[in-house]
Amino acid sequence: MRKGLLLVLLIFLTTILHAQKDTVTVLNNSSEKRYIREVTNINISIYPVPVREKNFTIRCDRNISSVKVTNMIGQDIYRIQYNNPLPLTKIWLDNPKRGMYLVTIIFDDGARVVKKIMVEETE
Repeated sequence: MRKGLLLVLLIFLTTILHAQKDTVTVLNNSSEKRYIREVTNINISIYPVPVREKNFTIRCDRNISSVKVTNMIGQDIYRIQYNNPLPLTKIWLDNPKRGMYLVTIIFDDGARVVKKIMVEETE
Protein backbone atom coordinates (compact mmCIF):
# COMPACT_ATOMS: atom_id res chain seq x y z
CA MET A 1 0.00 0.00 0.00
CA ARG A 2 2.79 2.42 0.93
CA LYS A 3 4.73 1.68 -2.25
CA GLY A 4 1.63 2.38 -4.35
CA LEU A 5 0.97 5.65 -2.54
CA LEU A 6 4.62 6.63 -2.83
CA LEU A 7 4.55 5.85 -6.56
CA VAL A 8 1.40 7.97 -7.09
CA LEU A 9 2.95 10.84 -5.13
CA LEU A 10 6.17 10.60 -7.15
CA ILE A 11 4.25 10.66 -10.46
CA PHE A 12 2.16 13.61 -9.27
CA LEU A 13 5.22 15.64 -8.23
CA THR A 14 7.02 14.82 -11.48
CA THR A 15 4.01 16.00 -13.48
CA ILE A 16 3.78 19.27 -11.55
CA LEU A 17 7.50 20.01 -11.88
CA HIS A 18 7.47 19.12 -15.57
CA ALA A 19 4.48 21.41 -16.18
CA GLN A 20 6.25 24.30 -14.46
CA LYS A 21 9.40 23.67 -16.49
CA ASP A 22 7.42 23.71 -19.74
CA THR A 23 5.83 27.03 -18.80
CA VAL A 24 9.23 28.60 -18.12
CA THR A 25 10.60 27.21 -21.38
CA VAL A 26 7.73 28.71 -23.38
CA LEU A 27 8.29 32.10 -21.80
CA ASN A 28 12.05 31.97 -22.38
CA ASN A 29 11.64 30.98 -26.04
CA SER A 30 9.33 33.89 -26.79
CA SER A 31 10.65 35.71 -29.84
CA GLU A 32 8.93 38.96 -28.88
CA LYS A 33 11.07 40.98 -26.46
CA ARG A 34 8.62 43.84 -25.90
CA TYR A 35 8.08 44.80 -22.28
CA ILE A 36 5.03 46.77 -21.22
CA ARG A 37 4.82 48.36 -17.80
CA GLU A 38 1.58 48.02 -15.87
CA VAL A 39 0.86 51.07 -13.75
CA THR A 40 -1.88 51.91 -11.31
CA ASN A 41 -1.28 55.58 -10.46
CA ILE A 42 -2.96 56.99 -13.58
CA ASN A 43 -6.23 58.85 -13.15
CA ILE A 44 -8.70 57.12 -15.52
CA SER A 45 -12.45 57.61 -15.83
CA ILE A 46 -14.62 55.23 -17.82
CA TYR A 47 -18.26 56.21 -18.11
CA PRO A 48 -21.17 55.55 -18.20
CA VAL A 49 -21.04 52.59 -15.85
CA PRO A 50 -22.60 50.20 -16.62
CA VAL A 51 -22.42 50.59 -20.41
CA ARG A 52 -25.95 50.53 -21.88
CA GLU A 53 -25.92 52.32 -25.24
CA LYS A 54 -23.11 50.36 -27.01
CA ASN A 55 -20.57 53.09 -26.26
CA PHE A 56 -18.47 54.47 -23.44
CA THR A 57 -15.91 57.21 -22.93
CA ILE A 58 -12.39 56.95 -21.54
CA ARG A 59 -10.85 60.08 -20.02
CA CYS A 60 -7.42 60.15 -18.38
CA ASP A 61 -4.53 62.43 -17.54
CA ARG A 62 -2.16 60.84 -20.10
CA ASN A 63 -2.33 60.39 -23.86
CA ILE A 64 -3.90 57.11 -24.99
CA SER A 65 -2.15 55.40 -27.92
CA SER A 66 -4.36 52.29 -28.16
CA VAL A 67 -7.45 50.67 -26.66
CA LYS A 68 -8.47 47.01 -26.72
CA VAL A 69 -11.72 45.52 -25.39
CA THR A 70 -11.85 41.77 -24.73
CA ASN A 71 -14.52 39.52 -23.34
CA MET A 72 -13.83 37.38 -20.28
CA ILE A 73 -12.57 34.43 -22.33
CA GLY A 74 -9.97 36.60 -24.07
CA GLN A 75 -11.59 37.27 -27.45
CA ASP A 76 -10.93 40.75 -28.84
CA ILE A 77 -14.19 42.53 -29.64
CA TYR A 78 -12.70 45.98 -30.27
CA ARG A 79 -9.23 47.31 -31.00
CA ILE A 80 -7.98 50.73 -32.09
CA GLN A 81 -4.53 52.29 -32.48
CA TYR A 82 -4.22 56.08 -32.53
CA ASN A 83 -1.55 57.78 -34.66
CA ASN A 84 -1.96 60.96 -32.58
CA PRO A 85 -2.46 59.89 -28.93
CA LEU A 86 -5.46 61.44 -27.14
CA PRO A 87 -6.41 61.95 -23.47
CA LEU A 88 -10.13 61.41 -24.28
CA THR A 89 -11.74 58.84 -26.56
CA LYS A 90 -15.19 57.41 -27.21
CA ILE A 91 -15.44 53.68 -27.86
CA TRP A 92 -18.33 52.27 -29.96
CA LEU A 93 -18.96 48.54 -29.58
CA ASP A 94 -20.73 46.57 -32.30
CA ASN A 95 -23.64 44.67 -30.67
CA PRO A 96 -21.99 43.77 -27.35
CA LYS A 97 -23.60 41.03 -25.30
CA ARG A 98 -24.45 41.54 -21.65
CA GLY A 99 -21.50 40.76 -19.37
CA MET A 100 -18.08 41.77 -18.10
CA TYR A 101 -15.35 43.01 -20.42
CA LEU A 102 -11.71 44.01 -19.96
CA VAL A 103 -10.52 47.33 -21.38
CA THR A 104 -6.76 47.49 -21.96
CA ILE A 105 -5.46 51.04 -22.34
CA ILE A 106 -1.90 51.57 -23.59
CA PHE A 107 -0.39 55.03 -23.27
CA ASP A 108 2.14 56.78 -25.48
CA ASP A 109 4.94 56.09 -22.97
CA GLY A 110 4.30 52.32 -23.06
CA ALA A 111 2.43 52.10 -19.75
CA ARG A 112 -0.61 49.79 -19.69
CA VAL A 113 -3.75 49.75 -17.53
CA VAL A 114 -6.51 47.13 -17.58
CA LYS A 115 -9.99 48.06 -16.32
CA LYS A 116 -13.22 46.05 -16.08
CA ILE A 117 -16.52 47.29 -17.46
CA MET A 118 -20.04 45.88 -17.26
CA VAL A 119 -22.26 45.93 -20.35
CA GLU A 120 -26.01 45.67 -19.86
CA GLU A 121 -28.87 45.28 -22.31
CA THR A 122 -30.32 48.46 -23.82
CA GLU A 123 -33.65 49.25 -22.19
